[in-house]
Amino acid sequence: MSSKDFDLIVFGATSFTGKLVVEYLDNNYKDTISWALAGRNKEKLEAVKEQLSCDAPILIIDSESQNDIQNALSKTKLVITTVGPYQLYGNLLIEMCAKLGVDYVDLCGEPGWMHEMQKFIPETKKSGSRIVHSCGYDSIPSDLGVFYMQNLAQEKFGESLKEIKCRVVSLKGEFSGGTLASLKATMSKLKTNPDLFQVLINPFALCEGFKGADQPHGNKPYFDEITKEWVAPFFMAPINTKNVHRSNLMLNFPYGEEFIYEEMIPAGKGDEGEKVAKAIASHNPLGNAPKPGEGPSKEVRDAGYYEMLFLGLKDNEIKLKVSVKGQGDPGYSSTSKMITESALCLLNDCSNLEGGIYTTAPAFGFKLIKRLEQNNVMHFSCVN
Repeated sequence: MSSKDFDLIVFGATSFTGKLVVEYLDNNYKDTISWALAGRNKEKLEAVKEQLSCDAPILIIDSESQNDIQNALSKTKLVITTVGPYQLYGNLLIEMCAKLGVDYVDLCGEPGWMHEMQKFIPETKKSGSRIVHSCGYDSIPSDLGVFYMQNLAQEKFGESLKEIKCRVVSLKGEFSGGTLASLKATMSKLKTNPDLFQVLINPFALCEGFKGADQPHGNKPYFDEITKEWVAPFFMAPINTKNVHRSNLMLNFPYGEEFIYEEMIPAGKGDEGEKVAKAIASHNPLGNAPKPGEGPSKEVRDAGYYEMLFLGLKDNEIKLKVSVKGQGDPGYSSTSKMITESALCLLNDCSNLEGGIYTTAPAFGFKLIKRLEQNNVMHFSCVN
């Protein structure tokens, strides 16, 4: 990169998650990187600075102003953006990053929009821009959890595992208001673009034309004969599974072209397990989501946690188990740290990564796992 005023800018610094990113940066990295707060409203940005006692400079960016975006991108190496729904507010930013060779990370869980943005892949390769989607709870635990397990399988067995079942064994926290807003935006777009439905239901929608083995639907409770328990659909699985399959593609299929991946919530055994599974399936996880810009208190965020258990199968037997655990509310506290560490990983640890549109495993791999563990964001372990 040529000399720039800033290593990174936080676009959306006045949003609830954006403020958490600013706080994390200011507490941990203000002396090691140069960065700025960015958003549309100067008064709100000043208020964030005052609230957090932060002295980082301010940039004014309207997501619909090409002049604003070009001016900001001329000053920075990388953009962290928390401004969603991305399908409403992210188009021009990602287009200009791709054109101007600026790096970019987001929290996107909108597969339809991510599929559409792949039209910029040729431009990113030409300019050297590294664009990495889904650098939060969706989909880092899933994507890096599978990556970690498959590398462990290669060490232990000399081959990858053809099927992995992910079980969300614990989760305490709230889904963000931004997640709800993104879902509403997608539902609205479906009304005018019914072809989007085929993208949303296709597990290989982000794989640039590749289609692998038939995948579990994951949309209904069922009794798992392998684990001998009832399981229920996991709300984030539709985006997480797509990112995992794209990672497999981008890494040149180390998991195999017939790889099968599923994410579900364990509900228990017997009749009671069936009841619980059906109750989970009928529950709306976004029913109590806060409005965009709002979120839980620090005490509630700090009390959150999550664990995902990955079960590696061969010949219908569990051969390997990997646990991915995180402390803090997954949708806010942990996610704000994940995207920040992703940005810093891209800036500091990935000098050989070529331009393109990435998921987290092919972009970062063990470099990000190391960062997440060292900073006590997330921990990966074999539990066999």
